[in-house]
Amino acid sequence: MRIVGLTGGMGSGKTTVANFFKELGVPVYIADDAGKSLMNTNAGVKSKIVSLFGKLAYSDGHLDRKYIASQVFNSPEKLQQLNQIVHPAVGLDFKKWKNNQDGPYVIYEAAILFEAGGYKNCDLIILVTAPLEERIKRLQARDKSSLEEIEARIQHQWSDGKKRKLSNFEIINNKLSSTKDQVRNLHEILINTREI
Repeated sequence: MRIVGLTGGMGSGKTTVANFFKELGVPVYIADDAGKSLMNTNAGVKSKIVSLFGKLAYSDGHLDRKYIASQVFNSPEKLQQLNQIVHPAVGLDFKKWKNNQDGPYVIYEAAILFEAGGYKNCDLIILVTAPLEERIKRLQARDKSSLEEIEARIQHQWSDGKKRKLSNFEIINNKLSSTKDQVRNLHEILINTREI
């Protein structure tokens, strides 16, 4: 069973593309959702986060996301330490999940697939792209963030050009009907081609 990585910049529409693959019966693992869940449910992960950030990291047993964000926002070192706690736990969780799946391939969706090095565990990579203006519009509508906040967050991710060099396929997500067609065509390629 092949592992197909799915990634793209903020607001590119990775979740939309992942959902189109799900509609085709492809098992999809959303790494960001798994990470959020593990930070709230995995005792080992929780104790390491408390060791790093103190007891304020959790409120009523749930991760205080605002507090954590305030701690890592201007501290690349703290962010890296947090990632070193969460990413290995997500990796183990994914392996367990994958062993319970069936089919020629699974999708591993991760926002920072390249930045975190997760792409090295994938057989193939799909990059989702969209025009920057469109991505900013989507993020403003979704997160109610200011243009400055969005641009700062986008700067922390690799550029599409850099990601493109390490990707096998690209889905351009600017019209839903076209995106759905691209997913369907790519699915046919992935289930009918053993070597790419």
